[in-house]
Amino acid sequence: MVRNAAFAVPGDLATPTGGYVYDRRIIAELSLRDWRIEVVDLGDGFPYPAADTRAAACARLAALPPSHPIVIDGLAFGVLAEAAAALRASHPLVALVHHPLALESGLSAADAASLRARERSALACARHVIATSAAVARLLVDDYGVAASRVSVVEPGTDRVSPPPRKREGEVKLLAVGSVIPRKGYDVLVAALARLRHLPWRLIIAGDYARSPQTSRHLKAEIARLGLADRITLLGAVTSAELSPLYASTDLFVLPSRFEGYGMAYTEAIAHGVPVIGTTAGAVPQTVPPDAGVLVAPDDVEALTATLQRLIANPNERERLAAGARAAKFPSWSEQAALFARVLEGLG
Repeated sequence: MVRNAAFAVPGDLATPTGGYVYDRRIIAELSLRDWRIEVVDLGDGFPYPAADTRAAACARLAALPPSHPIVIDGLAFGVLAEAAAALRASHPLVALVHHPLALESGLSAADAASLRARERSALACARHVIATSAAVARLLVDDYGVAASRVSVVEPGTDRVSPPPRKREGEVKLLAVGSVIPRKGYDVLVAALARLRHLPWRLIIAGDYARSPQTSRHLKAEIARLGLADRITLLGAVTSAELSPLYASTDLFVLPSRFEGYGMAYTEAIAHGVPVIGTTAGAVPQTVPPDAGVLVAPDDVEALTATLQRLIANPNERERLAAGARAAKFPSWSEQAALFARVLEGLG
């Protein structure tokens, strides 16, 4: 039996970030499970849409057939409380929360408080909430007033690959993947690497630097000021197909995020057999197996420097963690889509 649902996303579904990858893969897998999914583009600029974008988004949602479930990505859902209130009686609304909007780094206290209040109001109108990690689910229950019975956890899936053998000597290739925004902690990474000029390393940062032009300008200026332009490459946004060879040629993945609702880049690296350095922020400790990576406190330049120094200089330690990465097990996208479908089927 074919079932119908709508999946509403802010802007282009092809956007190369973890949240959009999650949306694309779940939609694709649901379509293989006899779900007819209508993708609804809510427009650009979320979570700060222009007035006409917000009005158009509300109109598109209101025009969807009654009784069909509507999954709304949290980047938009969190600031559409009015639309959610208007639709809750006629449509089973599902909020898909990758991470709470107020936990984005770089926000003023007033902006964070405003986003938190608006998202709390919107979530009260959802029939059900899907969180992409247990850590996010706990935040929604403890801080946003969502009843635990209305929350399900559906983590991202992972594509398993056969990692190639890696060299043990010579220059160590580092990779960081994620949009150049304050939350990813690239400033901390560059500050740490500036203290390790004496070691043989080279870093590639693969991530959209149009999301936060100010952050990107500052990062480029800091790299130049520290004399690291010949050792750090900013690739910009890359496709999934372009990422695979990057992982294949990487010796160590490093991303000192200040918060992650899950951290798909970590699991992608691990699935490619790459050891990782991450942080203890958000869901990262539950995402990264202890045998596959080393975690440090966010914003701790000293700890990150020490960890980088140890792993860059010690190929045996990298290989031990790489072996842990190769042994790690993550659910597939098909398995996670089955959980997602179960939530939709249980809406009643």
